[in-house]
Amino acid sequence: MKKCYKGDFGYIKYRKQLGIIRTGAFLLVVLALFVTGLLLFDSSKNYLSIIAALLCLPTGWSAVNLIMFLRAKGCSESSFARIKEHQGGLLVRFDHVITSYDKNFNVAASTVLDKNICCLVEDDSFDLSDLEKHIRKMMAQNGYSSYSIKAFSKLDDFCTRLDQLERIRSEKSIDPQAIEDSWVPGTQETAASVLLSISL
Repeated sequence: MKKCYKGDFGYIKYRKQLGIIRTGAFLLVVLALFVTGLLLFDSSKNYLSIIAALLCLPTGWSAVNLIMFLRAKGCSESSFARIKEHQGGLLVRFDHVITSYDKNFNVAASTVLDKNICCLVEDDSFDLSDLEKHIRKMMAQNGYSSYSIKAFSKLDDFCTRLDQLERIRSEKSIDPQAIEDSWVPGTQETAASVLLSISL
């Protein structure tokens, strides 16, 4: 299984597979320790059972994490292919779930350029304006105000916006990847990094 990082296409699928393997392994270890303790000591009151009980905590954490990713929806392969055709020199991130107290927003793709944030959403379970409001609030909390934030449900509209942003990027000679690469730990996160940091 090839490692996938947050923002890469296929990240949600990767995290689902990783979660299944990790949760299954934890469960097997917990059961093996508990059963071994019962067989060796003829009682559930033994040190192996205590270890098994303690391992229930990371097992539960892993299971909850898995459930979150099982409910998540990533970017479709057809949309990914279309977006790559329109991406140009833009930094486009895929397959992230923006979290909030009330709900989670499945974002198929997003890009940030010159005070513009746009997202593609292939999930109709929430209102796009709620996503825009949440992003605006989180960006403002991180020192980025006056950003134009637009979420699209139609791939064609999103690709048209990518073309517009690519023209701006080209005219202003902006290199989004260089901006990310030049970030120094301990300083204010870039706007694109903030968008990822508020995501699963």
